Amino acid sequence: MATILVVDDELGIRALLSEILSDEGHTIELAENATQARAARERMRPDLVLLDIWMPDVDGVTLLKEWGGAGLLTMPVIMMSGHGTIDTAVEATKFGAIAFLEKPITLQKLLRAVEQALVKTAPPRPAPAVVGLPSYTRAEPGNQPVAASHGMALSSHLPVSNTLASEQSFELDRPLREARDAFEKSYFEFHLAKENGSMTRVAEKTGLERTHLYRKLKQLGVDLSRNKRGSGG
Repeated sequence: MATILVVDDELGIRALLSEILSDEGHTIELAENATQARAARERMRPDLVLLDIWMPDVDGVTLLKEWGGAGLLTMPVIMMSGHGTIDTAVEATKFGAIAFLEKPITLQKLLRAVEQALVKTAPPRPAPAVVGLPSYTRAEPGNQPVAASHGMALSSHLPVSNTLASEQSFELDRPLREARDAFEKSYFEFHLAKENGSMTRVAEKTGLERTHLYRKLKQLGVDLSRNKRGSGG
């Protein structure tokens, strides 16, 4: 996952973007003005910056020009504005911005813009050299599958919860409430595992509002820590 610097003078915007992006597994640093943004950029060397245009001390486009002129624009920058115009967006792009988001920023647009920015700037991964297919030992209790040749890495380090089957059996000879709770718990555990613990994506997939989803999972006793995606890169 990435380290993202969010620069906005509005506390509510900073808190909202931080919550959404943290839930996606990213590490978030916040700045409310250009002075804090300069210090944060120097200290943490972010993988991506979300930069508001209209700020009280120095506006975002000016800060973008400053970074570009000093050779500090080593990361993608997405500009944000609630009063943006086409001219502003074009100007920001001319000085190095990779995208422009108009407020209020929708969840889908935010995640898509962040994903695209990170993909464009990610270094290409070398393809592994494979000579034939690996053979695997039979999985015994307490043992993980092991690649017997070529030292190929496996995904066996993933939690068991990330491999939940999409089809499960349930005991129906029980009170309706218990049977329903058992089904709902398995249902949400499956989607949490499938989405690597992302509450944002599970909320979208299941059609529930995030706050209601949290309450539902707590009520069912779903262990959120098992599926929570790490914040590392």
